[in-house]
This record gives sequence, structure tokens and C-alpha cells, in this order.
Amino acid sequence: MKKIINYTIAIALLLFAATSCEDVLNQKAVDSFNQEAVFSDVGMARAFLGICYDRIGGDGGSPLGMREDMLASNTDEALCIHRPSEFTFVEGTLTPDNMGNFGSWRFSFLRWVNLYPNIQNTNTFLANVDKVPIKTPADPDLITRMKGEAYFIRAYDYAQILMGTGGAVLNSAPFQLGQDYLTITRSGMQETKDFILADIAQAITLLGTTTMDQGRATPAACAALKSRLLTFCASPLVNGGYEPTNNLVSFTTGSLTTRLTEARDAAKAIMDGTYGAYDLVGTYTEPPSPLSAVDVQSYADNYFNIFNQKSGSWNKETIWGIQYLITGGNSQQRNLWSGPNGYHNWGNNDPLEPFVREYEMADGTPFVWGAVDTRSATAAELAANSLKNPYNGREPRFYATILYDGAKWQARPTDMAGSDPLGIVQTGHLYKADGVTIDVTGLDTRQATVENWNGGKNGYYMKKFMDPTIQGQLFNNTNTWVEFRFAEVLLNYAEACIELGGADLQNGIDALNKVRNRAGLPDRVTTDQATARTWLRHERALELYGEDRRWYDIRRWMIAPTVITNVRQMLIKKFQDGSRSWQLDMTTTIDDRVFKPAAYWIPIPRDEMNKAPQLVQNPGY
Repeated sequence: MKKIINYTIAIALLLFAATSCEDVLNQKAVDSFNQEAVFSDVGMARAFLGICYDRIGGDGGSPLGMREDMLASNTDEALCIHRPSEFTFVEGTLTPDNMGNFGSWRFSFLRWVNLYPNIQNTNTFLANVDKVPIKTPADPDLITRMKGEAYFIRAYDYAQILMGTGGAVLNSAPFQLGQDYLTITRSGMQETKDFILADIAQAITLLGTTTMDQGRATPAACAALKSRLLTFCASPLVNGGYEPTNNLVSFTTGSLTTRLTEARDAAKAIMDGTYGAYDLVGTYTEPPSPLSAVDVQSYADNYFNIFNQKSGSWNKETIWGIQYLITGGNSQQRNLWSGPNGYHNWGNNDPLEPFVREYEMADGTPFVWGAVDTRSATAAELAANSLKNPYNGREPRFYATILYDGAKWQARPTDMAGSDPLGIVQTGHLYKADGVTIDVTGLDTRQATVENWNGGKNGYYMKKFMDPTIQGQLFNNTNTWVEFRFAEVLLNYAEACIELGGADLQNGIDALNKVRNRAGLPDRVTTDQATARTWLRHERALELYGEDRRWYDIRRWMIAPTVITNVRQMLIKKFQDGSRSWQLDMTTTIDDRVFKPAAYWIPIPRDEMNKAPQLVQNPGY
């Protein structure tokens, strides 16, 4: 999504131009006239479709995924330090009366009252676009293409409803004033899935092979949405894992094998180039062993730069996303929102220790903390074995994703430059040898004198999605949110193949290894399905960290009760003699977390149930 304009303003100006010469006494009712005016000209119809694009991720906040409060903080990936109580999924407090971020603009992309109005918009567009007068030879093709885009937008919004709330209120025509809303009902999971797939098929047909403006729907974006949807529909949660006889949240007909086959084939079609030439960025031959420090940095930079693309052409891995503008249109401030407080940033969405430990060593072996939650090493021990430091020797994606104690980042702002000439993230404290604190604290801690209220609470900051060239306190980011990328497609394919087992198992392992090799990690080898499943879930967690996929994954795999645990902080002590210690403080809880099974599905808000009491609420509420 590049070159995005403010469509709301654009269409208002177009309508003004269309009405300003009219006799005000002869004007029709505003609603009626506006609709007629919009579809009296292909340019105005296109501007109306632009509003549907702007609201595809919900009305409010940034479109798609680059937001101040990340969905990652509603999982075991991260912690929102400013509004933790609003993350009701992990707090065990989600109810129809207490929706938290699910009921506010911060998570508008999953909000019932935001998605349905945009579906109404697309229905209005599809019901009227064929009335647009043909004025140039190019208009028929443009109208056909726009219809395909509208079907994609509607499919995207309905897919969000299915994957978040379950069976949807399906409607292919705009609701009318005076219509009896007490007659509407929710459709089951199967019917909702079929409706979305039909929209996707229609979109692919109408879009054809026409070259599209950046940011608009393409056949590949449609195919990636289909792959994502079918991967969700082939998961334990909706195949008997939870309320198996309730068709609003589970498939009650058909077989899991059939759904896995559909998911496999949808991903394979993209991999085969049916919708264009997409591939992983970088090499995916098995990496050299051992990796040199230069190798690790090269792999880390390659991965990091997928999300640091700037204005211009997309790389070959990106199927669909947004390139943000520094001013006007869609903008975002990831450096400000998530950067360390020692840079006058807000320090939000901080990675959690259990996830940090998931990152492997550079040679592909598991990272092992040890039998207790404290590590210590003298200066001599660190000099003899740098791996005594838990942040040394890790896989490349770790260095592209996590800002840890001692990580290199930007030079400090001018007012802090003298305190930290190397520009490193400091999350520790300096101690005397006897353990007495000296008055030297890490600049990025909550004990620092610089904006401590924005300091991370658990010892880490998120590097992924930030831009090293932007001073967050002063400027908007101009880097990228990638909504669909080829790596996710490979992992969707790998998962379906591994779950199908048999002859498909090795195909799944091969796809998994492409993702690993691109990340600088060696091949996995196994013929055991359970082992392959564990590896797939581990790889998906790290490759797609922070990309809004984890919340769906821990639900559809039904592992939320296991991975949602209380948040602890990492205490780092640095001594004058060069020795260090790292301790996960098990005596203090930074955020009390609990998962309740009802939260596998977002409830319909109380206000909406009051408006349409005939709707069936999700189980557990």
C-alpha cells in the first residue's frame, strides 16, 4: 500500500465539486444525493473504494498492523507497559461488558462495530458500481478491476470476523434504512468460510493479470488471504477442539483431512507461481557452519530489512502491505511507540523472557539457560567463553528482532550523548563488588532519570519494525508493514503437510527448512510427525514474531493455557570488576496473567447483543 491518500477528504472535495453549482432549493436528500453523486463518475467511485481500503483494518488507528498497542502484547510475545489491563485476552477479564482493546479503536481491525460498517461500504459499492457511466474506453476495465478489489476487501473483513469471533452475519447487499435488524442471524463456520472463499474466487477472476497500483488488491493478495483463512480452518480449535457441536465456532461437517488438503493446495498454488513470482529474500541454501560474526550480521540484516523497506518497489517476498509516509496519508511512529526510553521514546510492546529464550544458538542448537534462573560470570570467564553472556552466539533473527542489554542501536539524542557515546541499549545497573549499588543505572531502565515512566519493565525492547535512520521523538517512520509475505505461505504449506503426514511430511520439512536456511539456520531432519509439529510451531513463532499471527496461532493450536504465564523481569547486574549476572526475578510479577477458555473467541459486545438479541452469543459468555 504505497501512495495512499486521505480518501475521506478526497471524496468530500469531489462531492463539493459535484454539488456546488446546484440550486440549493432543488437538492435531494443528502444520503440519496451523495450515493447518486458518488456513482455518477468513475473517479468518485474509485475514491469511495479508497475509503473501503482505508478502513480495511478497522476505522481508527493505522490501517493493517502497525499500531501503538500491538496484538503481540495480547500473547506470550510481548507486554504493553502503558495499558496492560486493556489486554483482556491475557488478563482473564474478557467479557461482553469488558472488551478492553477489542472494544476500542486500538484493535479496530477485530472490532465487530468497525468491520460490519466497512462490509456495508463494500456492499454499497458492489450494488452501485455498474451504474457508473462509461465515459472513456478505459472505464469498463477499471470498473471490473474495482469490483475485484471490493470483493477482496469484503473477504478480508469477513475473514477477520471468522478468525476472531466465529460465524458471521453474512450479507451480500447493503442494509437499507428501515430494515428489520431483528431478522438477522449469524451463519455457521462452514457457511461463513464458503462465503469468503466465493468472494476471493470472484476477486481473483475480476482482477485478472492486470498490473495494479501499489497498495491495491492483486490476485496474489487474494490467494495469500485464502491460504491464511484455510490454515486457520484446518486447526484443532475449529475441528472439534472447542465446542465441537457448536457450528458458530466449529466445523460440524466435513473432515479435517479435507480441510488440511485445501490449506496445503492453496499455499502450493502461490509457491508454484500461479499468482506471480514470489520468493524468500536472501539465500535459502543450507548456511555454512560455523557462522562467522559477519555471516550472522548479514543474515540478521537481510531479515530485518524485510520490514525496513522504503518508498519504491517491493522486494520479492512481499505479497501485500503498506509503505508509510513521513507526512500526510497513512503514517506511523513505531520508533516512538516502541523505542527505548533513553531515546525519549515510549518503550511499549516489550519482548518477554520465555520468547527470548526460544531463539536458538547460531549453530541451530537450542539455547539452554540452565537449571536455575540466574547466570553469572566473572570477567575472566567471559573473556574465555563469550557464550557465558546469554545474548552472545544466538541465531541471526534474535539480533534483528530483540534489543537486549548491550545491543547496538542508534546514537543517543544530543542531550544524552555524553552519557552513552557508543549508543547501546542499557538495561542493567552498575554495582560494586560487594553488591552495593553505585548511582549508575541503565539509561533505558525505569530507574533512569530520563522519562522513566516509559522505561521497559522486563529488560527488553522490540527492534523489529523500527527504523535505525529515524529519531522517533521527532519524526514519523517511513518503513513497512508487510501484511502477507511469502515466508508465511511456506509455513502454511509446511504445517498442512506435516499435519497430513505420510508422503506429505517430507514436503513440509523441506518448506520449513527453506525458512530456516534463509535465517542462517541448518536443516531439520525427522520422520516423526510429533517432532515435526513441534519444530514447525517453534519456527513459525520466531519467523513471524510480532506480525499479528501469534494471537491466532495460540488460539487455533489451543496452546494458550500453556504459554500465557505471568510476566517477570530480567535483572542485570554489572560489577566494577567486569563480572556480570543475569537473573529472572521470580519473586516479582510485572503483569499477572491468566487465560480463560472462553477467550478462545471474542464475544459479541453487550451493546450489539442489546440491539439484536436474537444473535447467539459465543460460548462461555
